[in-house]
Amino acid sequence: MQNTFSVAARLERLPIGSFHRRFIALVSLGEWFDMYDLFMVAYLGAAWQNSGFLSLHQFSQLIAAGFLGMFIGTILFGMGSDHMGRRSAFIIMLLIYSAFTLIGAFAPSAAWLTASRFFAGIGIGAEIVVIDTYVSEMVPNHARGRFVALTQVAGFTAVPAVALLSRILVPTHFLISGWRWVMLFGAAGALLAWYLRLSLPESPRWLESMNRIPEAETIVETLEDELNVSKTETQVTRAKSISSESAGAAAASTERRLCLTQFGELWNRRYRKRTLMLVIFQTLQTLGFYGFANWAPTFLLKRGIGLLHSLDYSLLIALIAPAGPLIASFTADRLERKWTILGLALSIAASGLGFALWRSPVMMVVSGALVTLCTNWFSAVFHSYQSELFPTRIRATGVGFTYSWSRLSAALSAFLIAAVLRHGVTPVFAVLAAAMVGVAAVIAFGPETNRKSLEELSG
Repeated sequence: MQNTFSVAARLERLPIGSFHRRFIALVSLGEWFDMYDLFMVAYLGAAWQNSGFLSLHQFSQLIAAGFLGMFIGTILFGMGSDHMGRRSAFIIMLLIYSAFTLIGAFAPSAAWLTASRFFAGIGIGAEIVVIDTYVSEMVPNHARGRFVALTQVAGFTAVPAVALLSRILVPTHFLISGWRWVMLFGAAGALLAWYLRLSLPESPRWLESMNRIPEAETIVETLEDELNVSKTETQVTRAKSISSESAGAAAASTERRLCLTQFGELWNRRYRKRTLMLVIFQTLQTLGFYGFANWAPTFLLKRGIGLLHSLDYSLLIALIAPAGPLIASFTADRLERKWTILGLALSIAASGLGFALWRSPVMMVVSGALVTLCTNWFSAVFHSYQSELFPTRIRATGVGFTYSWSRLSAALSAFLIAAVLRHGVTPVFAVLAAAMVGVAAVIAFGPETNRKSLEELSG
């Protein structure tokens, strides 16, 4: 256990350098395709309904199937990455997603497309969970929020990209329907998988939690050599870490032996409150986030705006998508994450109601852009926050289990939104606003995390 803390302490004291930038760039490629997939459905959904390939009810079923697959994938790979490792889970998921998105691009019917979305969802479901866990374990605490936000900055550039591709390709028919080309581009993620597997190191924190100490030490030593950390400093850090953390290590070891399973540890006295808080948080936040992200072009169609104009407006709104996490990259480690999440949740509720009430195209685009800015900023901050609340040995299990509720909620909310939409767009946004007010209320019960090490937060 002493080596465990020496590995964590040595990772914490590494200077930010070329390794961290390369690591974030490679991980962000996976995040990019995750975001591409999530927002692709929104832009293609309007095209599917307009062409008659899907009805509104079938579109609801397709969204629900995708999120149901994500729910299973989050459980399977999110919690499973505590056993198989962060890197292995990351690569396997990307391959599954790419294969079934490719199949979906050639789907001959609504049923085939819906089935492919379910299996692609299994692959993409835990991508963000594993990325959040992976980055949190590899980056020092003083830069953790910023680097998680940077993965989202890169990821959200996929939103204007898929919006632009949809606007260009959907009206065309070169060999196959234009929307199929949009899906084919998403399937290109498979080309990255093997390179990622060769380039990314496993998380040393995960390796030491599995008692694979020599492997963890080897990776940390490689990083120290690359970042020019002296051996003398390393030895001092190790000695200080052992002496200061030995009591906490003994307590953690005893508690771990008392837990029959990693899942059971989520419900012990130390983590029960955090687990319940995140379950409620995730169940509600997905209504506000995906309620807008997956349905915005459809909302515009239902307000009598034509397909091409809906795609035009959606493209203008999408251009702001990377700005939210970009702001988070500058503020996440300066502003307490817990209170930032609370403020943004209330802002999403207010700006969403504005989108529903405005009739002017300019104001619809402005209010839609404001919703997008706030939701994506919110996403970047809470993804950093949730990965800080559990110790390494159960981090992916805790984040995976609680985040899976967002996927299940999104699947069920697809039918809720479709039902409420029959009464108009405004009632839908009233439901979404109420959910985000609930998010603001529940996050107030969470701990503050800024500038605290993962080991300190789990103690």
